[in-house]
Parts: sequence; structure tokens; C-alpha cells
Amino acid sequence: MAAQLTLTLEEGISRRHRSLRECMAAGVYQRGLARTAADIDVAPSKLSEKLSGGTGDRVRDVSVSELERYIEATGDLGPVHYLVDKFLRSPDAVQAAAMAQMQQQLQALAALMQQAGVAGAAPKRGRR
Repeated sequence: MAAQLTLTLEEGISRRHRSLRECMAAGVYQRGLARTAADIDVAPSKLSEKLSGGTGDRVRDVSVSELERYIEATGDLGPVHYLVDKFLRSPDAVQAAAMAQMQQQLQALAALMQQAGVAGAAPKRGRR
């Protein structure tokens, strides 16, 4: 038997961040590097280096265990939302969100056209 889960996602989180690491880094720096590093038992300098991906030939990555500890310690579900938004959005949900956004944009455009005095006006033709 499959269980169903309903999630309320941050809209467009996978478009705001280029990677899962960047998403996690945003949460870490928002909460404070030193505090977060202490919460997940990693030195602040090491966590900073891991979040930046390392330098030169010293590539550093955040481990899955560290990501799990981060989510557990901070309650930040941003990284989970990032993964769901990036990999589990159904085409129907994407289309529905686009249609809703398009409707909002069209309503805003109609209001602007009316304010500009061009709503429903036919284009004027130049003289010959």
C-alpha cells in the first residue's frame, strides 16, 4: 500500500538555487555559519569550504550524513523542497502553475494598458 503525502513547496526554489549545495548554503548563512556548524558538529571553516565546493585541487563536498544532520538540527526543509521541486514535479503541476502565473500577468498587463490609455484601442495607421 502506497502512502500519499501532500507538500506545500517554496515556489521555484530549484530555479533560485543552482544546486543542492547552494540551497543548503543559503540556509546555513541565513542561520549563521558558526551556529549551524556547531549544530552539525563540523568546524565553521570546514563547513564554509564544503559549502563553496573547495578550492583548486582541494574539492570538498557536503556528505549525505552532514546534509541529514543539518536538516535534523535546523528543521530547514529547503534542501528537501529543492530536490522535490527539481525532480518530482509532475508536468501537469508545472503546466498548472504556469497557467496561473500567466493569468496573473495578463490581468496586470490589462490594467497597465488601461492606465496607459491603450486598452482596446486599435493601432493608428500613418498617413500616406
